Amino acid sequence: MALQNIVSYKYRDIFSLNIVDFQKACVVHKPEQVQSYNVYWITDGKGVYNIDFKGYEFEGEVLFFLTPGQVFSVAHEKIKSAYKLSFDRDFYCIQTHDKEVSCNGVLFNNVYETPFVKPSEKESLKLTTILEGLIEEFQNNQIAQHDMLQAYLKQFIVNAVRIKKETGIIKTDADTKLFKDFSLLVEQNFKTHHSVTEYAKRLGLSPKSLTKHLQLIGASTPSQVIKKRLVLEAKRQLVYSDASVKQIAFNLGFTDPAYFSRFFTKATSQSPLQYKKDFKNT
Repeated sequence: MALQNIVSYKYRDIFSLNIVDFQKACVVHKPEQVQSYNVYWITDGKGVYNIDFKGYEFEGEVLFFLTPGQVFSVAHEKIKSAYKLSFDRDFYCIQTHDKEVSCNGVLFNNVYETPFVKPSEKESLKLTTILEGLIEEFQNNQIAQHDMLQAYLKQFIVNAVRIKKETGIIKTDADTKLFKDFSLLVEQNFKTHHSVTEYAKRLGLSPKSLTKHLQLIGASTPSQVIKKRLVLEAKRQLVYSDASVKQIAFNLGFTDPAYFSRFFTKATSQSPLQYKKDFKNT
């Protein structure tokens, strides 16, 4: 990685802002599992980012949102400048503040949609103004600094949610709420509940009705969503833990390791052990 300059601002070890100027293309071959909530704001550039074993191509200005546990690497990039915001739950808990910012299951904790948004010139100016205030507050070190930094971060996230809505990625509030509620339920329970019936019941719907609602907004079927989440977690544990296939099966709520292996193989066309071996050889 050849960099011209990195300017870093930090509040304790729970919130930071990095401003990066790139000298030339950067390649990160080794994927890493994200430990904090991260926002990458590429102000001008192009490349391909791999997130949870899938490549996302971008060009121009774009914001990426990463949740703890996701797997991230750079296939290739050529960027002039970028910002990186990183924060822990101890600094800003998106679940606690979700009624205020509505980002949980939309920007973060959403492994089912493309994890980026593209701001317009006007929206970019708003975000720039917020970051300028954030940088000033980092440098002040005055009373109530935590609250002020948190307020600026909240503004940034709220504007990002609005951008996602205005670009049509979020179809309607009603559509968003249903898919968001379902996907968050899956995120919280996929290791123990694999049946569509269990989720539909908690949403006050029949399995058939839940499937119909998701189809109307162009989403995957409920069973596909659950399956995708299980396969994703299996990949993460195969690559980033020393657990055996048997233990991973039990971790994901499968009582029969052989059934888990068949489930994974059918979904990926590779056995769990072969996937792990091939990934480490890439």
